[in-house]
Amino acid sequence: MAIRRETRLRKEFLFKREIDAQASTKNEKKRKLKEAIDEGKSIPTELFNDARQLHHESSLDLERKPAIDDEYAQAGARDPKVCVTTSRDPGSRLKQFAKEIKLCIPNAQAINRGSYRVDELVEAAKKADFTDIVIVNETRGNPDNLIVCHLPFGPTAYFTLSNTILRHDIPDCQPVSLQYPHLIIDGLSSKVGQRIGRILQALYPGPNTKSDSKRLITFANNNNDFISFRHHTYTKDNSQGNRPDAITLKECGPRFELQPYEIRLGTVEQNDTAEKEWVLRPYMNTSRKQSTL
Repeated sequence: MAIRRETRLRKEFLFKREIDAQASTKNEKKRKLKEAIDEGKSIPTELFNDARQLHHESSLDLERKPAIDDEYAQAGARDPKVCVTTSRDPGSRLKQFAKEIKLCIPNAQAINRGSYRVDELVEAAKKADFTDIVIVNETRGNPDNLIVCHLPFGPTAYFTLSNTILRHDIPDCQPVSLQYPHLIIDGLSSKVGQRIGRILQALYPGPNTKSDSKRLITFANNNNDFISFRHHTYTKDNSQGNRPDAITLKECGPRFELQPYEIRLGTVEQNDTAEKEWVLRPYMNTSRKQSTL
């Protein structure tokens, strides 16, 4: 019964979201039509068939806010609570990596996976009022996969991990601060990139909780669609004379690269049934390499 209820609630959510998407498309058509009429220009060709009806339906609320923005519309109402766990029978390196991920996310709790199935893990996380689940996996002892699942309805983002360096492997690694970090998300400008940035941003508290923090978390996209994760603390550098903006960065670790390869409209246990919102297709024939993010 619980599975049926979750499926029904998710379908209802997606249906309402689709209704809002259709309304948003119609409002955009109304805006274009109004601009053409106000400026005395010809009506765009794609609006010829619907121009009379759109003009009749036009009103002052062209920029109506959708009833359901996205799954994160209420994310700022309270601080996120994140469950960090691993695959079954994790190696020592994966256990250490999961602990370090937990330190990088405020209000996160590292949970021993034990013999829990994925569906049992998600159900337990929902009952414990977690907002997100982060699952790290390994191949031959090296962390190589990270999953971020938003609760209760999704979405779920899948990432490939590469160039993972743990804290004890970083020279002069600094102690981890417990302050809420400032979050920097850079280079995620496309529609897919903004979606991924929103998924990552929801793991961290809002900006009003960290005005005095000296801690930085960075997700920076490079030209090859790899998102570089870095963790620093900073101090003002008095050796630069009277420059008020001079600071010194000190790395806290860990460091790694993320490459997103799939986003599904559902939670992680619905891997076979949830709709795919986006899938990386790196081998498509194109005239040039196009950035996804």
